[in-house]
Amino acid sequence: MNNKLAERETAGSRRSLKPQNHLIDFSSNDYLGFARSEELKNKILQEVALNPQSFNGSTGSRLLSGNLTYAEELEQQIAAYHQSPAGLFFNSGYDANIGLFSSLPQKGDTIICDELIHASIIDGARLSFANKYTFKHNDLASLEGKLKQAKGVCYVVIESVYSMDGDTPDILSILNLTEKYGAHLIVDEAHAVGLYSAGLVNHLDLQHRVFARVVTFGKALGSHGAIVLGSTVLRDYLINFARSFIYTTAASFHQLASIKMAYIFLKDAEARIDTLHKNIAFFKQQLNTGAACHLPASDSAIQCLILNSNSEAKQMAEKLQQSGLDVRPILSPTVPKGMERIRICLHSFNTEKEIAMLCDTINKIINEN
Repeated sequence: MNNKLAERETAGSRRSLKPQNHLIDFSSNDYLGFARSEELKNKILQEVALNPQSFNGSTGSRLLSGNLTYAEELEQQIAAYHQSPAGLFFNSGYDANIGLFSSLPQKGDTIICDELIHASIIDGARLSFANKYTFKHNDLASLEGKLKQAKGVCYVVIESVYSMDGDTPDILSILNLTEKYGAHLIVDEAHAVGLYSAGLVNHLDLQHRVFARVVTFGKALGSHGAIVLGSTVLRDYLINFARSFIYTTAASFHQLASIKMAYIFLKDAEARIDTLHKNIAFFKQQLNTGAACHLPASDSAIQCLILNSNSEAKQMAEKLQQSGLDVRPILSPTVPKGMERIRICLHSFNTEKEIAMLCDTINKIINEN
């Protein structure tokens, strides 16, 4: 390893690959338990068995040998579920955001992102030739200031549930502001689907006013991949210009079957979603951090304790793991220095006893310090 790589590795040692399969899950994005569902697994296997002509792999990109009628019909079904005219599959949420933001905005256009937007959106925007601005997190005045500077076609980008703080923007007010300045709103719904059956945009009945949405399948849906929802014109454009769609092998039939069955489960997931919301409320009731650390306002499955340093976040995570609880630290530079934290993900399958154990352990650790 050369010196430069060694320096980067040392800086990157804040992160590590650490499986914790034997611990109680408070870290995964499997909000509704679909990823671990034996019933869903069996339904997927049945769907594959019903299509014996399907291949193990897709054999190529969708523009060559990898396209299937099954895939196109499934795109239409999912778009209809989210009340969108059309949708296009990508192999991951990262690929979806890379493809969308690198190809859609042109030179002379403007992309305005919330400062806490996901890295995949930042990377996609960097690959475009558009002007790029960020506005203060969930700050309408800051957004309006950037809208006044925008040139060309303007795209404003937010998440409906932010992946690190778990909070939610005022989507209606942001939408009213973007429409005032003739800008297009794009919403990443990765962490909202499952918390709301079709995402927060649908929950607020704003789907007909939002230019595009990104829905991922690797979180509450327990599968893999993503879909960009929008107009048929947008779908056709991405097919022709989104490089992360054009130049990659298509999803396998098994992956498509997994997505299809997960959506069938999602349609009947009201009880799981209700339990998830109850677990979130129970966690917030049981936690008693006082002034020792900051708990950002969040009504989502993502709850964070801000601990202000990598060492404190690591120490708390290690103590929780030693108590049988799978909670991970989020360290700088993933989050800004001074905003280091432990990130807690709640699920419909977590019991009240498990959540009480988590909260009691956190309260005890904080009191000891």
